[in-house]
Amino acid sequence: MSFFKKSTRREFLVAGSSAALAAATASAANSEAETGASAIPAEDAAAAPEVHFEHAAQRTFSGDTATQIAMPIGGIGAGSICMNGYGGLQDFAIHARPATTALPSVWSSNSPQAAFAVLHVKGFEGSPSVTKLVEGPFPPFKIFDQGLQGQGLRRGGFEGFPRFQKCTFEGEYPFGEARLTDSSVPIEVKLTGWNPLIPLDDKNSGIPCVILEYTLRNTSHQPVEYEFSYHLSHLAPGCKPDDPGSANTVIPGKGVFLHNDEEPNAEGFGSASLTVIGEMPRIKGMWLRSPEWTYGSLTALWREVSTGTFTANDGSNGVDVIGRNGGSVLLEGKLAPGEFRTYPIVITWHFPNCYVQAGGKPASDVKGEVGCRSRGAGQPPLWRPYYASVWQDAREVALYVEQNYSSLRARTVRFQEALFASTLPAYVLDAVSANLAILKAPTVLREENGNLWGWEGCFPDNGCCEGSCTHVWNYAQAFPHLYPQLERTLRSLEWIRSMDERGHVNFRGAIPDGPVDHGWHAASDGQLGGIMKLYRDWHISGDTDWLKEMYPLAKRSLDYCISTWDPDHRGGLFEPHHNTYDIEFWGPDGMCTSIYLGALSAMAQMSKAVGQATEAAFYAELAEKCARLMDDQLFNGEYYQQKVEYEGLRDTSFAKSVANVDSTSSELQQLLKREGPRYQYGGGCLSDGVIGAWMARTYGIETPLARKNVRSSLQAIFKNNFKTDLSEHASAQRPGYAMGREPGLLQCSWPHGDKPTLPFIYSDEVWTGIEYQVASHLIQEGFVEEGLTIVKAVRSRYDGRTRNPWNEYECGNWYARAMSSYSLLGSSAGFRYSAVEKTLWFGPQLNVRPFQCFFATASGFGVIGLDGRSLSVQMIEGELPIEKLALTLGGETRLLDWKVTARTNAAAIKAI
Repeated sequence: MSFFKKSTRREFLVAGSSAALAAATASAANSEAETGASAIPAEDAAAAPEVHFEHAAQRTFSGDTATQIAMPIGGIGAGSICMNGYGGLQDFAIHARPATTALPSVWSSNSPQAAFAVLHVKGFEGSPSVTKLVEGPFPPFKIFDQGLQGQGLRRGGFEGFPRFQKCTFEGEYPFGEARLTDSSVPIEVKLTGWNPLIPLDDKNSGIPCVILEYTLRNTSHQPVEYEFSYHLSHLAPGCKPDDPGSANTVIPGKGVFLHNDEEPNAEGFGSASLTVIGEMPRIKGMWLRSPEWTYGSLTALWREVSTGTFTANDGSNGVDVIGRNGGSVLLEGKLAPGEFRTYPIVITWHFPNCYVQAGGKPASDVKGEVGCRSRGAGQPPLWRPYYASVWQDAREVALYVEQNYSSLRARTVRFQEALFASTLPAYVLDAVSANLAILKAPTVLREENGNLWGWEGCFPDNGCCEGSCTHVWNYAQAFPHLYPQLERTLRSLEWIRSMDERGHVNFRGAIPDGPVDHGWHAASDGQLGGIMKLYRDWHISGDTDWLKEMYPLAKRSLDYCISTWDPDHRGGLFEPHHNTYDIEFWGPDGMCTSIYLGALSAMAQMSKAVGQATEAAFYAELAEKCARLMDDQLFNGEYYQQKVEYEGLRDTSFAKSVANVDSTSSELQQLLKREGPRYQYGGGCLSDGVIGAWMARTYGIETPLARKNVRSSLQAIFKNNFKTDLSEHASAQRPGYAMGREPGLLQCSWPHGDKPTLPFIYSDEVWTGIEYQVASHLIQEGFVEEGLTIVKAVRSRYDGRTRNPWNEYECGNWYARAMSSYSLLGSSAGFRYSAVEKTLWFGPQLNVRPFQCFFATASGFGVIGLDGRSLSVQMIEGELPIEKLALTLGGETRLLDWKVTARTNAAAIKAI
């Protein structure tokens, strides 16, 4: 079958491995460049459906498939720097705000950041010396970049240095690996970039640093002498033109400390460092400072490193105080044939004063431009990042990393190896791991008191859509499992700081911590989802005292929802209710009402747990009504839909607005008179149509909804909304998420031809966070092939050429909703653990033996495995006390007594 012929759904289901899919997609993109999107292979790479279940290596990127790669490396809420696909660093988002290179290059007296390595190989036996920037070929697309680089590629200033001829990139987050070779260089270089990512350890997963391990291997038959150097521009120059306030101090035997003389409460006050672990480098404490033009510093630097005349200094030059600044380290060595050596380079940063404010009342005494803001002398900054409470400056961070390097690396490797040893398809592990980058991206901020706060996503130079938006973060499942203590701070954000006395929750919380305005809509899906998340977090933590503390707040929130959207207690959200599509649905719908059902059911169970039997009975009875309404009135025989209503409601605004519309009224008003409120979905098949059932299944909340109807809805969603080829799909919205001949799951379709003239905005788009939600739910319900097909389609779009594999975006980069991909682990393994009940649920949906999968709980993380004879729980860190095992095999669930505690030195094993 030709790539240029549409593949059917079945043909796509049986398409080849993810690697073959990526390769074939790339080939089609080259052949069909004019479409601007890639195609989906079908019979050309066809195999048996079982190919979906293959456990394989992750993708390798090179050439133009590495163009878009930018993997965030940094700490949770501490900022990040991205490692690109050719072995360099970019996007220095280290000042509590995004900073990507997707901006025009303009003249600035303060030059952009630069961080780069240089390898100088000395000549031998008549051969000349050779010097290379330790990066692969610069991507041609970035040279002009549609005019953004119309001034000739004004970036770090090193981009034009001679480079290695070839580079391949692989990533298994949190590690990125670039391999560089060149026919003229007798040394092969492997670069591994990372930052500690250790489940449950929020301190060590929040270090403001990048670790770059350069391994040099002699590929020749002769001994090779070399000089390897690393160079970092001053990352804390201050706010004055030409950097006169920047200062440099040599850290003896280690590297350079970069700091400034800004006021202690200023946003620009801070520091950075460049150090080497385990070596004694030669240190250039300060670059040649060449005022006016920024080129001089690196021109002089290249001359030194390319001629073997590197000159050390102590960085204390008090005469040359203006012009570009930076520091360097150099290491000399000699390698025998086949010998290799690794140099760990560490870049740290520390900016203790934050002036980002969103969601609350703006401070009136803040002066200055972004990046250079401050308050009056002696006044504290608006807030401080969490890491500032742990380390005093970047030098202290560097020392901590050096002292704990072996442990930090070993623990991170153990996590990474356990995750990628899971016997799941490569594209599933790719989806799960790649979106862990969001934890480290500038999407996430963390205050000094430990509280988490997040944007929805990131624009190139600012956050997008503030406030840990409840209806977006509803989908995110990584934090509650990997860092449950941080996730629980979001419940405090919702109910302690963002809820008023009525129970109205502003779905966008404030940073710094504080009250918010309550003059806007509450978000029905976000506020109701919070109730379900409380249930989830309670069972993950096992902390019933915390539940008792939060229960009155949760009750106030839920009672507000009932009185606002279901005032007659009919079991549905009848009144207009705001939601994640940034509009209001009029009348009950499957999406929001299923979350309502989940919230009522969760609250009934939590009420029992805190001894409120009367309240439990009320919520349980209303949940029964809700389920009956959904099954009797919203289920159309195929799927749950929306019943659009605007008459007979408390809210009479729409009915009044169209009451007097006639033939002389505007075209829009006449349309609304005929069709009802705009932005509804009515009889449409919504991909989020049973999201509440997904949440309930994922969190372990029992609801009275008819499971057969949920399963039918999921089948309809896949049948109607998943497209193997979108080239005939018309979208006037934001098609860039999936377009042309790419595959994707549409937000909504209208299989019965009743699409409104003005359907809800975003209805024709494709969002990865919703794709993963549906895929996970399909897998939970046994539709494994369909669920995996969606996951495979998503990751095929993030191919490195068209999109960044480590940046799934929606309204902004590193979009929080995409963390729904973490739920694929639990759905594939049938894994859930309740610390309240000490019960472990397990039932792999993939027929793979032996089967194993990574898991994380509040008390530890490890690997759960199953072979033909036994089930095992092996802890990597922490422990897991178990009293009951709910084991599902062959569609049958058995509840077994199993009183055991799995520990790192004692796996728990049970015969089956």
